[in-house]
Amino acid sequence: MTRLLRLLAPMTALLLASCLTPTTDPQRLPAGQWSLDPGHASLTWQVQHMGLSWYTGRFDDFDATLDFDPAAPGTARMTAIIETASVSTGDPDFDADLASDWLNAGQHPQILFRTTQIDVTGETTGQVTGELTLNGVTNPVTLNVTFNGGLTNWLEGRPALGFSADGHLDRDMFNVGNLPHSIVGPTVRILIEAEFLREED
Repeated sequence: MTRLLRLLAPMTALLLASCLTPTTDPQRLPAGQWSLDPGHASLTWQVQHMGLSWYTGRFDDFDATLDFDPAAPGTARMTAIIETASVSTGDPDFDADLASDWLNAGQHPQILFRTTQIDVTGETTGQVTGELTLNGVTNPVTLNVTFNGGLTNWLEGRPALGFSADGHLDRDMFNVGNLPHSIVGPTVRILIEAEFLREED
């Protein structure tokens, strides 16, 4: 029995490794509708503070849906919804000020992003352009996206995909905040990590 277990152990390890190693091969990844896995996603933003550092915050409550075919990434479409009042910096009082005074969460409780164009720039990279509606203002925003691959999430029993994205926007174009640029810079960096699970048929 012990000898059998010793023989099976390497085979089991190889099997698990193959299940847990992401692939970018479109032949091994299914197309379909995908939903955000909120436990494995983050949405971070940064603004320059007095030219000294990039002050960092995040949004805690957001969701996204993705129509994605790994064999034709340029045809993908995504919609993301962010709850404005979920802005978070670790300071509850400042969070409340940001939500009400900077982002007008009372009048505009959600931030919306819808893709309009995807340009494939490499085997696993692309630029995703979409319409961002923030503070009641809509402008185009472009994100640099890296496809990290996919695998079967054995905890969920479903295929999963992973992406990293970054970009920037000009807060003045969305009427966000009125402090001078010498205090809070106009550029807002956006950093996104997201995993999606394939919706069941």
